[in-house]
Amino acid sequence: MTDLLDVHDVLLADLDGTLYRGREAVPGAVEAVRAAAERGVRTVYVTNNASRRPVDVAAHLAELGFAAAEQDVVASSQAAAAMLADQLPAGSPVLVVGTDALAEEVTGVGLTVTADAAEAVAVVQGHSPDTGWRVLAEATVALRAGVVWVACNVDPTLPTERGPLPGNGSMVAALRTASGREPQVAGKPAPALLEEAARRTGARNPLMIGDRMDTDIEGGRAAGMTTLLVLTGVSDAAELLAAPPEQRPDLVGADMAALASAAEDLAPGPRPGWTVDPGPVLRGDGDPLDALRALCAAHWAAGGGPVEVGAGDEGAAAALRALGLAPSDSVAAQTADPAGAPR
Repeated sequence: MTDLLDVHDVLLADLDGTLYRGREAVPGAVEAVRAAAERGVRTVYVTNNASRRPVDVAAHLAELGFAAAEQDVVASSQAAAAMLADQLPAGSPVLVVGTDALAEEVTGVGLTVTADAAEAVAVVQGHSPDTGWRVLAEATVALRAGVVWVACNVDPTLPTERGPLPGNGSMVAALRTASGREPQVAGKPAPALLEEAARRTGARNPLMIGDRMDTDIEGGRAAGMTTLLVLTGVSDAAELLAAPPEQRPDLVGADMAALASAAEDLAPGPRPGWTVDPGPVLRGDGDPLDALRALCAAHWAAGGGPVEVGAGDEGAAAALRALGLAPSDSVAAQTADPAGAPR
């Protein structure tokens, strides 16, 4: 059998929700990355987080058991700095809204840092828990003067132990409102971060792996890469069914162990043991993930959008419960035929 590691030469892996959750590795993720390395397939860790240095990200991954060095991490701060370097002469002064880690990436590509809007020829913006009004005000003055503006990412929130809190996108929204400008975006779902990762590794056929369709999958598709959604983090079966075309993954797996599977076994499409009638109504028995792949193909072909799936028999009802897709109606509704008549 030809599996994904036979086809792809570099894995571009999202972090939180894909490889780890907070301080713990996702079960099986460390083993999957190690197995890939043994097969000669490198894993590069791509993150929208611009607040930490790549060396610190690598240290966190190493603590969890992943083989990770600084050069294996590509952050949106690096992609943002590269975007600026492509547009500005060497030595150009950049106003940094973010952490020292972001400022170091700017100077690392031959630019300089300034805190004065009158000097700045560009603004780069990344998440920092210490961003305050004064630096936002200075950035607003620079932006209203027409300087280049690059945002590391536009994620509205970031996950924390206390739940979602304001992310860089929320701070970007403040500058957008104050300046009337739109930034260039380095991080996912814009393609620059993934393109930078592919360039650094010389990847010929990279695989983008992530748990969020609105960042990881959309970003991978924008970069022209094959995408694998793993259901270990943010996006669930209901979101997958309702996904707009630009967020639909090429492949769907339960977790990183999917790397040992063949692409044709992971792609949305007809699956043995499952049929999908108009409605959609699921019938059959077997692997719930295969049922989800069959449902996605049928529902997307019918136009997509939010949907409640009906179950045509008990096997289908069990699969929908396992996927978190069971109808909220009565048990009788779960075993209705396509016309809605109880069976």
